[in-house]
Amino acid sequence: MADKIAVLVKEVDQQYEALRTSLGLLLEMAEVQMFVMNHEIANMDEAYSENMAFLDEMEGERYTNNAANAEKYGFKFLTTREIAEKLKEASQVIPF
Repeated sequence: MADKIAVLVKEVDQQYEALRTSLGLLLEMAEVQMFVMNHEIANMDEAYSENMAFLDEMEGERYTNNAANAEKYGFKFLTTREIAEKLKEASQVIPF
């Protein structure tokens, strides 16, 4: 069974690095859930969009507690409490 790793993105300026880390972990056969907390994606440029599509293709999961991310960018919306429950299930949490 693969490790279940949560990538927790709280800093706006770390969004891209967190996405790249998520992709790298997926390539290592880990189960990855990326959580963007408390803010909207700052720069949805072509590169970020393509990397998010690759994350989806690799069966990574994307969650947010920000409604705009769910509406505009296809993240699954969860409340902060629901995110906390998912974080408890992870074998590792990587904060950004």
